[in-house]
Amino acid sequence: MDLENRILFEDNHLIVINKKAGELVQGDKTGDLSLADNIKQYIKQRDNKPNAVYLGIIHRLDRPTSGVVTFAKTSKALSRLNNQFKSRLPKKIYWAIVNRNFLKNEGSLIHWMTRNKKQNKSKAHKNEVPNSKIAHLHFKRIHELDNYCVLEILLETGRHHQIRAQLSTEGFPIHGDLKYGAKRSNLDSSISLHARQLCIEHPVTKKYICFTAAPMEVGIWRSVLFYS
Repeated sequence: MDLENRILFEDNHLIVINKKAGELVQGDKTGDLSLADNIKQYIKQRDNKPNAVYLGIIHRLDRPTSGVVTFAKTSKALSRLNNQFKSRLPKKIYWAIVNRNFLKNEGSLIHWMTRNKKQNKSKAHKNEVPNSKIAHLHFKRIHELDNYCVLEILLETGRHHQIRAQLSTEGFPIHGDLKYGAKRSNLDSSISLHARQLCIEHPVTKKYICFTAAPMEVGIWRSVLFYS
């Protein structure tokens, strides 16, 4: 699916994209083309802009994760949205595929998170430990598959690899997430975690808006889309 067909919303202030698993939101040491660079090139060509295109990165998704990502098209929008995210005002909903024997149909998970920057990995602890930060999410089982189930997750906090680490600590790593204990990887090196919905206050109009993205029709997500 090309970029144009993955635009969920766009105006003079924002552009919202359904990110594919495997895409970098922002460039890193790999030198791979990032989603941000791709969007800049797309806007420059589409709008025939002679100068560089401004694009502010507000938040990120892990490379193997798919779903809603929002970018600012002006510095004013970037500043205002950064403040929203710092204040934890946006509503973030994810879909995660785990073993069907998951704990229960709905509930909450609270852990204390620590981060190992060298390994680019986080750990969720049952109790508070030195240099840890609280992590809180709510979950609800929304689909049953043959061997797996789909959880809808509402984040209360936004810690590094929070969903991946919390589910792993409970003994239910996300499908395909080798880093956090899955038995097998997905063929495309993705993990079955999808940023389903993001709700924010528009930085200029102040209107409360929600962006919703369907998973790509690949791998196990095909079964989810069939049942949904």
